[in-house]
Amino acid sequence: MRILLDKLIINYPYFAAVILFIIGALTVLTRSNLFKKLIGINIMESAIFLMFIAAGNIRGGAVPILDEANPRAPYINPVPSALMLTGIVVSISVTAFALALIIRLYQSYGTTDARRIAEMKREVT
Repeated sequence: MRILLDKLIINYPYFAAVILFIIGALTVLTRSNLFKKLIGINIMESAIFLMFIAAGNIRGGAVPILDEANPRAPYINPVPSALMLTGIVVSISVTAFALALIIRLYQSYGTTDARRIAEMKREVT
């Protein structure tokens, strides 16, 4: 048990990412309000960003700028951070688009409850 606890403490970013992803997935699966589903999707995206950035980190690593005083220092990989920056930009734009769709659905159906919208749609057809 002590070994497991030590490994969890050492790998806390991964543990936090898994917990966040589970919270987001449960929110998406258990809520019928579209705004809450969107928040759950954003929580899952944040967990993925945290996981990738933690994977690119090296304990004791230096900033990836060449230091002539210590040329053999381990450097942190900047690629995951750069990719996640791009992912964050895409995530924000997808969230804005989803919010626009949810607002349009609210204007059309008068509710943001996915179950009620599905019921209303079935009544029309």
